[in-house]
Amino acid sequence: MHARAIKDSALRTLALEKLFEERFNAEVAATLATLAPREHRQSVIEAIVAYEVMYDYLDGLTERPTVDPLHDGHNLYRAFTDAITLHTEPTRDYYSSRPDNDGGYLEELVDVVRKALAELPSATTVAHSARRAAERCTEAQIRAHAVPQLGASQLEQWARAEVYGTPLGWQEFLAGAASSVLTIHALIATAADEHITLKQAAAIDTVYLSIAVLSTMLDSLVDHERDVQTGQVGYIRYYPDHNLLAKDLAGAARRGVEYASPLPNGAHHVMTLVGVAAYYISAPAANGDFARPVTRQVRQELKPLITPTLGVMRTWRAAKQARQTARCEGHQ
Repeated sequence: MHARAIKDSALRTLALEKLFEERFNAEVAATLATLAPREHRQSVIEAIVAYEVMYDYLDGLTERPTVDPLHDGHNLYRAFTDAITLHTEPTRDYYSSRPDNDGGYLEELVDVVRKALAELPSATTVAHSARRAAERCTEAQIRAHAVPQLGASQLEQWARAEVYGTPLGWQEFLAGAASSVLTIHALIATAADEHITLKQAAAIDTVYLSIAVLSTMLDSLVDHERDVQTGQVGYIRYYPDHNLLAKDLAGAARRGVEYASPLPNGAHHVMTLVGVAAYYISAPAANGDFARPVTRQVRQELKPLITPTLGVMRTWRAAKQARQTARCEGHQ
């Protein structure tokens, strides 16, 4: 089954919009397949792409208001954990508390991920770390989307409980949890390595939690002015000031590099972190008065690694803008 075959018109529209408007997410995530040996690369790509498509689709589903957003969200997001839990059968009934249904589209995405993941030699080795990442991502996404109905206190309370006894602030953990799909992509790619250990899988979880912090908060930072205009202020709303945000992002960058360096393919993980940071810091808005104090500190933390990557990203953005301008002029 494919998105076009969904009978519910609203869900069909949502699924198609996510596929076309957010395809870049899946394309970027799939680059992690370069970590995998050639003989397992196809399975890694299939699992990562299907999982990212599921994440984007669930993100859209849980943004839709319901009577009980936490209960409904947990039912839907069972698909998120079912897809990477190979030792039990998937629960399937993801729409049990909702009046709508996509007729099996979500189930099919689960099956694609499970089938591809089962073909990787270390799928069971990374399973615990992957499930931890999926569970924190689930809670962050559901609770963040429930804020308009239930308020932010339930979100803050959950995040504070999760970081108790750790060096992380609740805002930093929340940001990392919300984008922990990145961790699962990395663990899927790592599952292609038959020599990976449980300890190394846990370290990858730590590294990509830091990368997810950078991704979530830099995205929210550079989009802040646009989000204010549309009334959809992002995760930056949970930071009381720029000083704390800059401190947390610099710390996330530092920890990510520290934990990634000794790992197998450590240089690849470090460059993934640097690439994520450079992608957002190269955006024009990152140099504006609002964002510059934070992006400057992150850039300083990642020097000299980030310097050439920033150059590449700025060139890419300029070329992209030139193509868009040429297309617009051609249609006039």
